Amino acid sequence: MPFSSLLDHRAALDPQGRAVSDSARTFSNAELLDRVHAAAFHLRELGIGPGDVVALKLTNRVEFIVLLFAAWRIGATITPVNPSLTAGEVARQLDDSRTKLMVVEPASETLDTAAGVPVLDVGELRKVVEPGSSTEPFVDPSALALLIYTSGTTGVPKGVMLDHANLEAMAQMGLDAFRLDATDTCLLILPLFHVNGIAVSVLMPLLAGANVVVASRFHPDTFFDLVEAERPTFFSGVPTIFSMLATMPAHIRPDTSSVRFAICGAAPAPAELLERFESRFAVPIIEAYGLSEATCGSTTNPIDGPRMPGTVGLPFPGQELRILGHDGTEVPVGVDGEVVVAGPNVMRGYLGRPEETDKVLVDGWLRTGDVGHLDDDGYLTLVGRSKEMIIRGGENIYPKEIEDVLTGDPAVLDAAVIGIPDDMWGEIVVAYVEPEPSEVVDIDALHARCATSLSGYKRPLAIHVVDALPRNAVGKIAKLALRDHHSASHENEKVS
Repeated sequence: MPFSSLLDHRAALDPQGRAVSDSARTFSNAELLDRVHAAAFHLRELGIGPGDVVALKLTNRVEFIVLLFAAWRIGATITPVNPSLTAGEVARQLDDSRTKLMVVEPASETLDTAAGVPVLDVGELRKVVEPGSSTEPFVDPSALALLIYTSGTTGVPKGVMLDHANLEAMAQMGLDAFRLDATDTCLLILPLFHVNGIAVSVLMPLLAGANVVVASRFHPDTFFDLVEAERPTFFSGVPTIFSMLATMPAHIRPDTSSVRFAICGAAPAPAELLERFESRFAVPIIEAYGLSEATCGSTTNPIDGPRMPGTVGLPFPGQELRILGHDGTEVPVGVDGEVVVAGPNVMRGYLGRPEETDKVLVDGWLRTGDVGHLDDDGYLTLVGRSKEMIIRGGENIYPKEIEDVLTGDPAVLDAAVIGIPDDMWGEIVVAYVEPEPSEVVDIDALHARCATSLSGYKRPLAIHVVDALPRNAVGKIAKLALRDHHSASHENEKVS
């Protein structure tokens, strides 16, 4: 069903049914549709029409969802902007996307950073539908719906072009995979400026007839209060979130009986973490995998079938997956290679970057840049990013294998392994670890663990303990920032 007309369908089917809420307000289906009508008319008054781009520089709040559907109703495109970006980063995104209007938080200090783009305070967004101001939905599956800017961990962020057909396909795949229906409630805790927050925690449940509770932000001290108050049936998180919750004081025993599953994505999670979280809170974690270029999800462990710890599951319904070797041919089961995916959820390309688009979209397949292998049952195990692969003395090393060994130590919350240039070996392996709260990491014990579990060439030359690993806005470890930090702090580190 087109998202530009989904809210009409929900309001006609169940006008008083709950649709979306945050800490300040709750909208029924009819109320949400009215607010979308009012916002769509307001956008048109400001000169926004089909093909125009509207930037949302907002924290998690129901107005984000209102504006999302309002823009789509009139054929406009949304580009979410991370509120924590610098002025220069915001200006770059606005310029690259050719944004015509940016919506900001009340009292936001963005007037001098908007690169000449008009700014609308979200508090001034029209809330009442005036007679004759209702808007008919614009329906075109090929119209650009979202411009999602990649995190930029490997360079300047690129605008991922997702059309309405991409979003509709992804939401339906998720609905089928997770068996969602109108009885479900999603607790949204990931940021709405990321495709996961939009696709998994808004579009998927709304398409299923379910409702969405918007948390302004995730905090471990308040998360379970929300769970007990709102009684969600599922939520989507990242490994960092599950780590923080799993290490909360032992006396915290929340009522999680309403939650039938949680989705873990964005980065591979250690199997030990999943087991620890599930055993403590009685909430099954469904580990999944995807990327913005595939509208969020490509594989998931089944909700009803066998879940395989350490894997990211099977392809979503309607998607295909292959593992390719260096020569571009498919490799046998169990052999590592690049993960490529195909399906109606794959992006149209990178905005204004045809050469980079051609590198990743090849013969209908998306080259993900991720490295992994399939087992006999078709489950995917990721071993790392091809761009993160370390080559030491001609040997290929994937950081995740080493990181899994390090996080197996009870004192280690998370780990990141990077390659450092070296005159003799080309690159050497260096690890950074973040301790569990109130734990002390024994570096000698970590080296001993690596010596037991890893071949000599894979073992880290040095292991550094840091209070917190650098992460981007969705919880992924920012290895580029870590390399920069290492270069500044340990520039003379060599193989002994």
